[in-house]
Amino acid sequence: MRWFLLCLLLLAVPAYAVQPDEILSDAKLEQRARDLSTGLRCLVCQNQSIDESDAPLAKDLRILIREHLTKGDSDAEIRDFVVARYGEFVLLKPRLTPHTAILWATPFLIILAGFIVILRRRKNSGVPAESALSAEEQKALRDLAS
Repeated sequence: MRWFLLCLLLLAVPAYAVQPDEILSDAKLEQRARDLSTGLRCLVCQNQSIDESDAPLAKDLRILIREHLTKGDSDAEIRDFVVARYGEFVLLKPRLTPHTAILWATPFLIILAGFIVILRRRKNSGVPAESALSAEEQKALRDLAS
């Protein structure tokens, strides 16, 4: 039973594709590189960061990031460079810009529309059924009930 639990725990550990030859000797630069690469999408896999992907393009991007870090570029400069080269799609968390505002606003608009629909249905369901009937129909309904 213990081995089974240990195997389950090992499955929960994230898999990183960074190869030993890519790792920088400076621990702080390496951490910055890992932080940057976890925020960039693999353009081949599309559902993984370049930190997790084994694709050759992801490896090239990881190396490119490390090269820029050793040159002294800031995180923002590196991110801007990669976005300029590959587009906004490369970011796993898109920036809030006029182009992406609808993307960020859509969930809130859907929730707002849902509340409006719910409020209207509640308002309409509070109307008594008898008021929708004509006087003749109300008399026939009373006769049936008695």
